[in-house]
Amino acid sequence: MTTVDIEAAAEAPQADFGFIEPMPQNAPPPVAVVPPPPPPAVNRAGQAETGEPIGNAGGTIAVGMPQVAYTFAYGFRVPADTIRPLQERHADMCEAKGPQTCRIVSMNQGEQEGDYAYGSLTIAVRSSEARTFGKALTTATGRMEGELVSSSIEGEDLSKSIVDTEARLQARTVLRDRLMDVLRNRRGTVSELVAAERGVAQVNEEIDQARSWLTEMRARVAFSTMTVEYQAGAPVEGGFAEPIRSAWGSLASLLGNMIAVLMILLTVVLPLGLLVWLAVRLWKRAGLSTGIGEDGWRPARDGEPQPASD
Repeated sequence: MTTVDIEAAAEAPQADFGFIEPMPQNAPPPVAVVPPPPPPAVNRAGQAETGEPIGNAGGTIAVGMPQVAYTFAYGFRVPADTIRPLQERHADMCEAKGPQTCRIVSMNQGEQEGDYAYGSLTIAVRSSEARTFGKALTTATGRMEGELVSSSIEGEDLSKSIVDTEARLQARTVLRDRLMDVLRNRRGTVSELVAAERGVAQVNEEIDQARSWLTEMRARVAFSTMTVEYQAGAPVEGGFAEPIRSAWGSLASLLGNMIAVLMILLTVVLPLGLLVWLAVRLWKRAGLSTGIGEDGWRPARDGEPQPASD
């Protein structure tokens, strides 16, 4: 750099950086700044290649398993006289596992008509053992000369509903704590304290409702509903016997109506008829049945012929 350049640099205006204290002679050497490591690669599942959940500005995003409520349905065809024993057998198998694993919800049987009979059993079984228990029911049915004719599995994903309900419950709990803090410290005017008390009551109601929803959804996820149907034969429709069956049903209905009419006649009309006949007989014996005049019934006058008595 020449002498002219040095003088020009000295005359140029300097930037105001403030007063900088000189570094002491015994000061430690400056620490080298290390750049941060690059972010980990992310796979398609939304997780880092290290297998740990991804971090963000608000914390760690927890990746949970889907919350699915399953419904199982099985249909068995068995002989008509085997439905009740098989149904009892399946119910005993459920109770043997204990109430923490299997519970009976409902159990009913239909009327037997010829070779046709129907029954059903509804149970709630722990989801982790539902398929295994369904196979056990099928095996027990095969031992009693029955066969599996239908089966289905349906699932309802409740993950979003559970997460939303948990978030709502947490937000309402925080709001209730703030309102309780206002009431505890008596901060605010009288109207504000009254509004806070009403808010606490409303928030508590919403919290109880959210907790009940959350409990119900978690119970549906933990226990699967299993419906077992039993059927023997099929109802007779059409064919040669159908008109006879219909005519017999009509004849039975007609006979029933005739018997009902006779019962009414015997219990109501006949006693009333007997009472009227006795009243007429007594009236005649009293001599008041000589005819009907302008004044109604009148007794016989002297010299008038008496009516012939029966």
